Amino acid sequence: MKNQALYVLSSMILMLAGCNQTQTSKKEKVEQAAIPVSIEEVKTTSVKNDISVSGNIEGNTTVRLGFLVAGKVNFIGTKEGQTVKKGQILASLDPTSYNIAKQLSEVQVNAVTDEFNRLKLLHDKGSVTESDFSKVNFTLQQAKLQQQLQAKNEGDTKLYSPISGVLLKKLTEVGEIVGTGIPCFVISDISKVKVLAYIPEGELQYIKIGQKAAITISALDRTFTGKVVEVGSAADVTSRAFTIKIEVDNPNQVIRPGMIAEAKIGVNNAQQATLLPAECINHDINNLTYVFVVEKASNKAFKREVSLGKMIENKIEILTGLNAGEWVVVAGQNKISDGSAVTIK
Repeated sequence: MKNQALYVLSSMILMLAGCNQTQTSKKEKVEQAAIPVSIEEVKTTSVKNDISVSGNIEGNTTVRLGFLVAGKVNFIGTKEGQTVKKGQILASLDPTSYNIAKQLSEVQVNAVTDEFNRLKLLHDKGSVTESDFSKVNFTLQQAKLQQQLQAKNEGDTKLYSPISGVLLKKLTEVGEIVGTGIPCFVISDISKVKVLAYIPEGELQYIKIGQKAAITISALDRTFTGKVVEVGSAADVTSRAFTIKIEVDNPNQVIRPGMIAEAKIGVNNAQQATLLPAECINHDINNLTYVFVVEKASNKAFKREVSLGKMIENKIEILTGLNAGEWVVVAGQNKISDGSAVTIK
């Protein structure tokens, strides 16, 4: 009887020990299933409302030049990228045909002048009617005007630069036949340059003529100071953005048209914003943006859809979806899913 009691007691002890081991094992499995993550508290921060835009560099004044007469190019005096002075000859056409036309007009003027002088003597003596004398007078005026026109055409076989600047493009070669007004050269004045950029309509209210801007050109690894000189009055139909132009001094002409520039325009109105590291933002298959929010009571992370604003330094603005005081996963989010158990590192 005594042995039987001992046996029952031993069995109960073993069963209790087994239950404890089972509970401990389950607890260890739960702890092992929890994924370690780093979190950050959602806070609002006062930020300067600087506007950053990207744009293209263009010359202060850019002209496309062509000949006023047609002909065969026989001379080009400048290569692309070289500087030119105002009044410098750029190219010329073969003037042979225009020289001949000018000489013919001179012959015509001489012939009509002789006829006019002869009839004038007769007119003074009353031997020529007023009508005949007027005709020869008009013919002489016409011949002189034709002479001036042919002299101008001969002069127009030479093309001169109307501004000082840089030859951006040479659109013809020696030996080519060019037509009247066809662009042959593109010259730009780059003593000052302009950054052409586009501003969203929501930010246009902050842009004023005369505002200072920091212009960073990555190709030169330099930052320049500019000012807003033009603000567009009509939005682009497709993008709903407005054009602005920022003028930058270029005394050494190191800035060239076509370069890409980043412009930061300072705006004197700070605002409250929710900022989070960009790496905590996730995208689903529908390209919706979301973050993981941790509930500390249950130590679980849940997906929360958010809408994004602009980049401010190395963080991104959260417009909607989060409240101050919540905790967002900023590291380890690639290993968790909606409702995952987490541990805080």
